[in-house]
Amino acid sequence: MSAYAYTDVPARPGWIARTLNWLDERGPISWIVVMVGSFIFAGPLGLLVLGFILITGRFGRGCRRNAERFAACAPRMHFHASRPTGNRAFDAYKADTLARLEREQDEFEAFLARLREARDKAEFDQYMDERARAAAAMPDTAPAGTDAPEAPRS
Repeated sequence: MSAYAYTDVPARPGWIARTLNWLDERGPISWIVVMVGSFIFAGPLGLLVLGFILITGRFGRGCRRNAERFAACAPRMHFHASRPTGNRAFDAYKADTLARLEREQDEFEAFLARLREARDKAEFDQYMDERARAAAAMPDTAPAGTDAPEAPRS
């Protein structure tokens, strides 16, 4: 046995593993490019790539790993705002500010609701006025006391 058999030299990953890691580092866009390219050049290969992406969850992995680089991942990353920082003064300030912003948002939404109601009422009043004017301008041809229209005479 040689002296090299028990060394702790890590094995270099194969070309497939290196390629997958390279694509993962570049995010979901790189996987989309590979998938579209494989569909263009060979349809069944495109289906295999699509299946591989879906089964291994490559889109989600890139999103978690490179959240700062990809704006599409940003909506998932807002949960850190509720974590305490350890600084009590800052945490109290942050809680007060968030409460104030929520209160202002509720007040603004209530203002918008009142504004919509006022606009709807004004439009409805305008409609009723136009309808009343049109009814006043139209002569009443039906005799009083008859609700049914006259039958045609032959």
